[in-house]
Amino acid sequence: MATQHIGIDTGLCIGAGQCALAAPKVFTQDDDGYSTLLPGREDGAADPMVREAARACPVGAITVTGPDGG
Repeated sequence: MATQHIGIDTGLCIGAGQCALAAPKVFTQDDDGYSTLLPGREDGAADPMVREAARACPVGAITVTGPDGG
């Protein structure tokens, strides 16, 4: 079974935190306030809110590829 992949463009991220609000089981913010994935959540952990988190990012720093992710 194929999994999805979540990418975060750290050069684009501005630390708005919308991803962590939309999918708190997958995303968090590092000590500087920038988006990062929780350990072991690189495939989205089957969280249906991962795609919403990507859409909510105001600068488009999050990409979701693979099953159901494009």
